[in-house]
Amino acid sequence: MHVLVIGSGLAGLFAAVRATDAGHSVTLVTKRALAESNTAYAQGGIAAALFPDDSADAHLLDTLSAGDGLCDVDAARVLVDEGPARVRDLIRFGVAFDGDGSGSGLARGLEAAHRRARVLHAGGDATGFAIEHALIATVRHRTAVVHEHTMLVELLTDADGVVGAIVQGPSRTRSELRADAVILATGGAGQLYRHTTNPAVATGDGAAAAWRAGARMADLEFLQFHPTALAVPGTPLVSEAVRGEGAVLLNAHGERFMLDVHPLAELAPRDVVARAIAVEMAAQGGEPVLLDATALGRDALETRFPTITAACRSAGYDWAVQPVPVSPAAHYLMGGVATDTWGRTSLAGLYAIGEVACTGVHGANRLASNSLLEAAVFADRAVRDLGAVPLVAGDAGKRGTSGSDAPISAALDGVSDRDSSLSSTDSALRGTIQAILWEHAGVLRSGDGLRHAREALAAVPRPDTDAACDASVLEDANLLDLARLIVGAALAREESRGAHFRSDFPVANPQLAVRTPLREDSLAC
Repeated sequence: MHVLVIGSGLAGLFAAVRATDAGHSVTLVTKRALAESNTAYAQGGIAAALFPDDSADAHLLDTLSAGDGLCDVDAARVLVDEGPARVRDLIRFGVAFDGDGSGSGLARGLEAAHRRARVLHAGGDATGFAIEHALIATVRHRTAVVHEHTMLVELLTDADGVVGAIVQGPSRTRSELRADAVILATGGAGQLYRHTTNPAVATGDGAAAAWRAGARMADLEFLQFHPTALAVPGTPLVSEAVRGEGAVLLNAHGERFMLDVHPLAELAPRDVVARAIAVEMAAQGGEPVLLDATALGRDALETRFPTITAACRSAGYDWAVQPVPVSPAAHYLMGGVATDTWGRTSLAGLYAIGEVACTGVHGANRLASNSLLEAAVFADRAVRDLGAVPLVAGDAGKRGTSGSDAPISAALDGVSDRDSSLSSTDSALRGTIQAILWEHAGVLRSGDGLRHAREALAAVPRPDTDAACDASVLEDANLLDLARLIVGAALAREESRGAHFRSDFPVANPQLAVRTPLREDSLAC
């Protein structure tokens, strides 16, 4: 079977490794360089019940609690039960998680809404980077064909379902890649918002393409805002693990305000902390709140959080001696392409895994450090659903071929990061979309604001993407498609739940504790 994997974060790389090992012919395409993905920027770690004082049941309870009544319990059970084995796979693939100092055990951290310390980390706060590069090395040792700087344009469909994809390589050359199965692993869409922890590649390409192809979507109103991004240009993430180690949040008066908001204070679920910060910021004229980690001490900060220490220093702050300004920023899309527990979508031949998918695991609010785990667990399950293809004598040389009906253009070969076709994030259209969503579909929402956003987005002309164009034009069109869907979903949910808070419906409605589908057709599985 020929498998086309689109995306090179943890989900896509894990799927490519698994599919190649199962005997499938694999082609992996990715929009930029292989290492550029949301995964590479993940700081906190990966959660799994690996320790004697923990259990899958306890992890499940924390996941369901954070999800605020909207998690798919079966999917969450799959996540916590299979998670430990997938973490062991990552170790086998070369991920060097930090040790506990004993020489025989793994270090673990505590993060918000976890009742146990179960979060593994690598390089202190460089967990995603360590995972990404270990998996890239693993993929390179396999025979999968890899095309960097190659962007998804549209999914190819026929009467039976998805049969491949149209992609655009450097020099704006478009080609068809046909496959027996397509695995979408294109990540999130943080570039919808003015302030985001996501890299420039996070433009929702896979989700938008799946929608245009007719796939069922779900829960797009639930966009998680990380409570603590450093309030400087670029909004670098300040991991939740910092608060897990004891850092506290202060308002402009030096008061620790989270004590009056939630019993878990700074370790409350992310949606609670993000809203509390937004309220404090509004009360102090929009000024950021302060994260005070000085009690941890310089040695601990520099050893456990070297990436954040460098970001603070680059911005002119010494967080070992002074609190640093933080504010919420768009971080993770809980909704996406609706799937079952095997990654299957409503379109035959199409799987979705990682942040582009909506498995229902995260519900209305993702539990910290469950995202990397979800990517590994459901990448593995999607490949298992394909079925193993045993190699026969003489077939080994065929593994890794493209499987396309037509030869792939030479223009799909990798090029320098300086290639002129790489996307730009300074377009007027993108700025308009980001401003509308940040103002009206952000941490705090209202019916009036969402209706204004719907009208404003409806008036924005969609770029013409039928002919070859710059990658940034394709990205902007995808962002506009998703922005309209998100605002529509947010208007339809007349309650406040998890990451979706509406001032005109400030409490949860028990009758709305259901996933919100876009397109009512049932899953084809």
